[in-house]
Amino acid sequence: MRKQKLIPDKYRFLSGSTIKLIAVLTMLIDHTAGYFVPGGYVLFSIGSHNFMLYSIMRMIGRIAFPLFAFLLVEGFLHTRSRIRYGASLLICAFISEIPWDLVHSGKLMSSGQNVFFTLTIGFLGMCAVEYLKDHPFFQLIALAALAIVSVFIKSDYSIRGFIFIILLYALREHEVLRILPSFILNNCIYTIAAFVPISFYNGKRGFIKGPVLKYAFYAFYPVHLLVFYFIRLVNGYY
Repeated sequence: MRKQKLIPDKYRFLSGSTIKLIAVLTMLIDHTAGYFVPGGYVLFSIGSHNFMLYSIMRMIGRIAFPLFAFLLVEGFLHTRSRIRYGASLLICAFISEIPWDLVHSGKLMSSGQNVFFTLTIGFLGMCAVEYLKDHPFFQLIALAALAIVSVFIKSDYSIRGFIFIILLYALREHEVLRILPSFILNNCIYTIAAFVPISFYNGKRGFIKGPVLKYAFYAFYPVHLLVFYFIRLVNGYY
């Protein structure tokens, strides 16, 4: 089946590394708003309509998860070792849980789990789809079980995030149709915007190469949460 493309190859200029930077930046904007920006702060007004800084930053932040999900699918398809790739996701999930709990509650206890658990469960879902492709019944059972796990552990984005990842993987050859899973997520109008940079992806890795930069990308998530925790602690948020 011929791959469906929105943008001709000659106009595709964004590497995987650039998309990673966009994902990290939009996530940082989103978390900054969520942890520090008051909801009532007016950035500017047009006529009688006020534009809130918090709302604008959170709208920008809706781009982040679809980009991370896309990068997960690309990583799954192109990694040299899926075992090592899956292990890296799971290790980062457990490491990130400490700063995730701290920044949300001020202690090592939180009602939900960080997004790396969602990504790990999505990775396992893709493994199930591929390795059980000749056994659709067991495929369905495995996906249902993983969906239940995402709800049970209260992973970030929960079952919606898991389903989004699986559909993004299933529709990877259809650039028009793969936008549709966005309607599963909250604030879907803004998550659709993530498919603008995705459409300009040229299939190249880019400048983030080698173990140092690779693991620095993973480390950014728990490190920035830990920094945010200490800022909130110093300023008496807990």
